[in-house]
Amino acid sequence: MAQPLMPKATAVWLVENTTLTFTQIAEFCGLHELEVQAIADGEVAGGMQGLDPVANGQLAKEEIAKGQADANYRLQLAKPSIPLPEVRTKGARYTPVAKRSDRPDAIAWLLKNHPELADAQITRLVGTTKSTIQAVRERSHWNTQNIRPQSPGLLGLCTNDELEKAVHRARERLRKAASEPKAAAAAPSAPAAPAEPLAAEIPAGAETPPSEAEAPAVESSSEAPASEPESAHAVPPIDAETPAPAEEEKANS
Repeated sequence: MAQPLMPKATAVWLVENTTLTFTQIAEFCGLHELEVQAIADGEVAGGMQGLDPVANGQLAKEEIAKGQADANYRLQLAKPSIPLPEVRTKGARYTPVAKRSDRPDAIAWLLKNHPELADAQITRLVGTTKSTIQAVRERSHWNTQNIRPQSPGLLGLCTNDELEKAVHRARERLRKAASEPKAAAAAPSAPAAPAEPLAAEIPAGAETPPSEAEAPAVESSSEAPASEPESAHAVPPIDAETPAPAEEEKANS
């Protein structure tokens, strides 16, 4: 449950100006019931000025009336009417003006102690630009002579937890990149299929070699003897019943 601002001062005001029970005040302010009782007895928060939760819009008068009428009623914190600022989830980190002169020192420290960090990670950690990082790396920054490498955590540009997470992600990225070539080299390469001759590589007028499916048909046709063509002047066979020319002359004589 959300708590009001300055819960102890709010509890002081509710004890002094309402008839709410200690349990109701303790649950609304996020305190222990005995602590609220000690406030009422003057043993705790002596001399503390109470904070009116109705004036600052944290509690409605209707909620106080409902709580005073019913001892079992639990007070509800009023919803803020002022729109809350949007949280920026993207973009460079905002750096206060007083700390912007410390960014080159932090960049130099990161480049020296954590070279595995990418420029994009340094940009998010320090709230700088890639051109500034490149200038510090190449020692072409306008204030190079006065740059003294210092940890961005000590300078207040980022927390140590954020720095450790960024370094861990960078090392994991390098480890994966180093293991990928080894896995690619260990994988067996598939045998290359024999390349078929292209139509452009066959010279013009040359016969196309027969495929494997057509080879048996060609061999079977070569085994059969080719029939000789019949000559146009072939001699007809001699019939035995036809008499010879000599025998015809004797008969006529």
